[in-house]
Amino acid sequence: MTEAVVHLYRGGPLLALVGNPNCGKTALFNLLTGSRQKVANYAGVTVERKEGKLTTPAGKALRVLDLPGTYSLHPRSPDERVTHDVLYGRAIGEKRPDLVVCVVDATNLRRSLRLLLAVKRLGLPCMVALNMVDLAQARGVTVDAEALARELGVPVVRTVGIEGGGDAALRATLDEAALWRRSSASAGTGGPAIQATGADHDAVRSILRRLGLDELIPHTLSDRIDRMVLHPVLGPLLLAAVLFLIFQAVFAWASAPMDAIKAATGWLGATVGAILPDGWLRSLVVDGVIAGAGGVVVFLPQIVILFFFILVLEESGYLPRAAFLLDRLMGGVGLSGRSFIPLLSSFACAIPGIMASRSIANPRDRLVTIMIAPLMTCSARLPVYALLIGAFIPRLNLWGVLELQGLVLFGLYAAGIAGGLAVAWILKRFTARGQVRTLMMELPTYHMPTLRNIGIGLWQRVAIFMKRVGGVILVLTILLWFLASFPVPPIGATGPAIEHSLAGILGRALAVVFEPIGFNWQISIALVPGMAAREVAVSALGTVYALSATGNDTALALAPLIAQDWSLATALSLLAWYVFAPQCLSTLATVKRETGGWTMPLIVAGYLFSLAYLASFVTYRVASALGAAG
Repeated sequence: MTEAVVHLYRGGPLLALVGNPNCGKTALFNLLTGSRQKVANYAGVTVERKEGKLTTPAGKALRVLDLPGTYSLHPRSPDERVTHDVLYGRAIGEKRPDLVVCVVDATNLRRSLRLLLAVKRLGLPCMVALNMVDLAQARGVTVDAEALARELGVPVVRTVGIEGGGDAALRATLDEAALWRRSSASAGTGGPAIQATGADHDAVRSILRRLGLDELIPHTLSDRIDRMVLHPVLGPLLLAAVLFLIFQAVFAWASAPMDAIKAATGWLGATVGAILPDGWLRSLVVDGVIAGAGGVVVFLPQIVILFFFILVLEESGYLPRAAFLLDRLMGGVGLSGRSFIPLLSSFACAIPGIMASRSIANPRDRLVTIMIAPLMTCSARLPVYALLIGAFIPRLNLWGVLELQGLVLFGLYAAGIAGGLAVAWILKRFTARGQVRTLMMELPTYHMPTLRNIGIGLWQRVAIFMKRVGGVILVLTILLWFLASFPVPPIGATGPAIEHSLAGILGRALAVVFEPIGFNWQISIALVPGMAAREVAVSALGTVYALSATGNDTALALAPLIAQDWSLATALSLLAWYVFAPQCLSTLATVKRETGGWTMPLIVAGYLFSLAYLASFVTYRVASALGAAG
């Protein structure tokens, strides 16, 4: 870990939020920082590092760091080591916190207070945010914050991370000067301070007994819900139904906004084309920028819908239940249920999914999870899938309720999952003999998702997507336009000018390699810039077909153009390619960073490209034999 960290907010004291998983820490972080937060992957440091800016009632500007959840300061996984290193001042490029706010779950003080006692021994200024007090009161239990503060010797404030104003007491306390003074406890440099944790369990029991809270708080409503959600038969059926409905909604709900974006993009292209004189500048703006970037932006509604459902499942507390339900299935292929959440994160993007594998303590399981994460269908594949499904799969309702296009999309996601499980099973035969796995995980209480947290999460993802459109996608689209426009064809040359360009020459050379799987030279060109980001392939196809078009055709109507130019067998082959191909250099770079060398990314790229070519070859040949090549 030698790469320097660039701070998102350099000024102001550093406040670190620390707590157990599922204690409401991130919800409180969102409440404190609102839209003034950034998500960044600091190289070699953490899974997804969230930092925000907070201004106290007195006007003090603070940096707020949301550290990964942990149960103790004895790290068992790379994820927990992040919290350990930051609190001990060992994180590369990050200073030690000026104040630690321990977020404590009021419904589970027994577990939360053990972490607090360990943090106190570090000698850092410390206070307690007694969170989820509303849930505790709903179960008939009231925690006396003042009495708890006397027992612990640190300030305690009551918070409700999911309600507006639920952080008011915490904000006010942060202005107290005495709070920021370093305590006289043993300096947190490791060693003796941490070894004292053997007595923490007895200390916590004594504190709870004196507060009259020594009995466990019942999870009555959650328990009743779990009787159905975790039922051995009903639970998996419910999970399958939830996932199936998500993929149906991705097409059904996104139809209207996608049509609106298509119309707006078409109007913009026509308007700009009418203003600019005929020539290279008009071609660059209309055929390059608008046709390329516009062809990707149109799929934003589908990506937003997918992220919306993922955030709702995460906020409600359902995701750990899904991991529990899938533990037996994943155990059959040599993994545990702990791999589920990193793999589920990979449906959004493989990069945070790979980094989230740091929460897996078993090194072998973590490595296998990293290897199969790229097989989960990330949101960057969605524009490619949506383009091909929209062009070649008719919009039909089956039995009056199911959309055929949604069924095909569900099948593509299922194919990626099946491929990942198959790879994990093969690896199990060679690397996991004799290993016995047990799954111990906490199932949090159910919560109603809050619109604030969902809104912040969606805004962050939309911003990331639009930055990609305005950054790497736009740059590569312009570069492809240049390659596809120059050199100018000689006088008397026949066919579209692009066929005589640098891109046309490259495409025809690559087409020799891809001809056995049904790819034409336009597809072969698009695969090259598509290595930077999968969705670039759509903008690349838009540019290529815009420059190949004759008459008034433009790539703004890309789906009809490819429907005329490609066979169904070619479309199915390209879908099979994208199920498996590692069309994302950033993912391979993340694998290198997480594994510490080039061996694993080369292995991952090699086996994924081999799978992609084999799957496309079989798909194209079978489809052609069934008459889909015409």
